[in-house]
Amino acid sequence: MSCVLKFLSHKFTRGWIALQVKAVTVRLRQMGSFEQCVCRHLWLDRGDRCVVGSKWGERFGQVVSGPQMTDPEKLASDRWEVLRLAKDEDFKKVLEIEKLEREAFEACRQLIKTRELLMKLVRVEYAFDRSQALFYFTAETRVDFRELVRDLAHQFRTRIELKQVGVRDEAKILGGIGYCGRELCCKAFLHNFQPVSKKMARDQNLTLNPSKISGICGRLLCCLVYEESMYEELSRGIPKEGAAIETPSGPGKIKTVNPLKQTVDVQLASGTTKCFEVADIKLAKANGAPESAIEPDNSGGNDGTSRSNSDGQ
Repeated sequence: MSCVLKFLSHKFTRGWIALQVKAVTVRLRQMGSFEQCVCRHLWLDRGDRCVVGSKWGERFGQVVSGPQMTDPEKLASDRWEVLRLAKDEDFKKVLEIEKLEREAFEACRQLIKTRELLMKLVRVEYAFDRSQALFYFTAETRVDFRELVRDLAHQFRTRIELKQVGVRDEAKILGGIGYCGRELCCKAFLHNFQPVSKKMARDQNLTLNPSKISGICGRLLCCLVYEESMYEELSRGIPKEGAAIETPSGPGKIKTVNPLKQTVDVQLASGTTKCFEVADIKLAKANGAPESAIEPDNSGGNDGTSRSNSDGQ
């Protein structure tokens, strides 16, 4: 019986593997977006330059993660595929395209100025086969750029597409240096933007001064998301600021909470402020009988004190 089960398991595993495809993650030039690309008969390593293609045309990119077996259903609908490893001719072609993009950028900016359109041109990107030119721009309101598209198509004789992006996408395209002194996360490695809220800054005891918690894009720092789950875990069961508690030095109210140190600053009845460990304090009940400040978690980490992220920029 065990032999039959092993045989069936082996057949099922081989069939499941056969349904998968080999794919690598490629960072495309210019926009810096990350795409999973199928590489059927090529073996690519991290750092390799390659040419990929999809229904949007050919693009030049760099492999950022090695090949792995992937379920085809998890790939994007406009599936990308690695066409070949980059050759010397491809690198020369990249230089030619970059020169063409600079010329298109200046020409488009002049046309925008001539037509007095309320838009800011961010970047121009040509497809590697020059079948399409993408013009990325920002604008505070909706812009009618139909005449601009006609002018550009007449001048450059290729398919023209104008794409409006937000301020976060603008920072991702242009890049820059953050307050930490390193390259912007969105430019370096972030695949997608996650919702960020001021609640995350409050949870981490950060000042709510916009100049301190906002990035160069003017929106809340993306890095606020990184440690939020840890702060939520450490804060679970700790009384909130203003809660009445009992301490070894008498009753008082919590002024500040430090989840990392697992301590609280308490203002005592005498008016003095002292620091206590969370394990040494107890919640003050209405009838005067104190209870432990840390309640047992019987719901698998999903008790009433856990907090959920709220969308916001």
